[in-house]
Amino acid sequence: MSVGQHTIAVIGAGKMGETILSGLLRAGWPASALVATVRRQERAEQLATQYGIRIVANDEAVAAADVLVIAVKPQDAAVLMADLGPKVPPGKLVVSICAGLPTSFFERRLPDATPVVRVMSNTPALVDEAMSAISAGSHATGADLALTEEMLKPLGKTLRVPESQQDAVTALSGSGPAYFYYLVEAMTDAGILLGLPRQVAHDLIVQAAVGAAVMLRDSGDPPVMLREAVTSPGGTTISAIRELESHRVRAAVLDAIEAARDRARELAASAD
Repeated sequence: MSVGQHTIAVIGAGKMGETILSGLLRAGWPASALVATVRRQERAEQLATQYGIRIVANDEAVAAADVLVIAVKPQDAAVLMADLGPKVPPGKLVVSICAGLPTSFFERRLPDATPVVRVMSNTPALVDEAMSAISAGSHATGADLALTEEMLKPLGKTLRVPESQQDAVTALSGSGPAYFYYLVEAMTDAGILLGLPRQVAHDLIVQAAVGAAVMLRDSGDPPVMLREAVTSPGGTTISAIRELESHRVRAAVLDAIEAARDRARELAASAD
């Protein structure tokens, strides 16, 4: 059965849930096959008006949908699943986009043998450039993973990983855009320090980042080779790289991503 033959319910349509809904609609998914649940009436009206989808109660979403996308904040998942879990019919696919929560968290709160797929995406989904890593729970099949991939296809790329790697994915890719924004912010400040107007510095850096990303994606060369191609002996770039190395920037990046991984583990433990 193809993805278009399924009804999908997004439970807790916040920013990422809305992104999934809008991506499916852009890919030609019929609005009649999409439902969502939200807490606030004004949010319900906004989604219904903007996307033409039905906003329903959680119980109705469970009854109406073939696929349930759990999109609430991780700290709210336990309360939600305590109410919702017993009402989910056996065999219905549950897709979690709750950062940090393992499939076992949901399996314990759902009927026996319910297939669960865990997804870690990131905010470039808003511009259809997401990287989404998916993992199968104990009862999810290859068909369940394929259906999840088809759902996420409009938002960017997908990658299957063992669930044991999901905390690392969260630290590296889920949080990854923030690290690049942080670097661009610092480089913009440097441009201003060197006498450039803020907008000029911003435009220069953003285009350099876009160009570098495309080269990384399309050239097939490892980043060290691309960096060395810019680094002439005795030139400006090697002077900058020497300063980065003297300030242990590489080590700081390793420590930062490891800290994000550890925090992902802590959040999962506290939610359970």
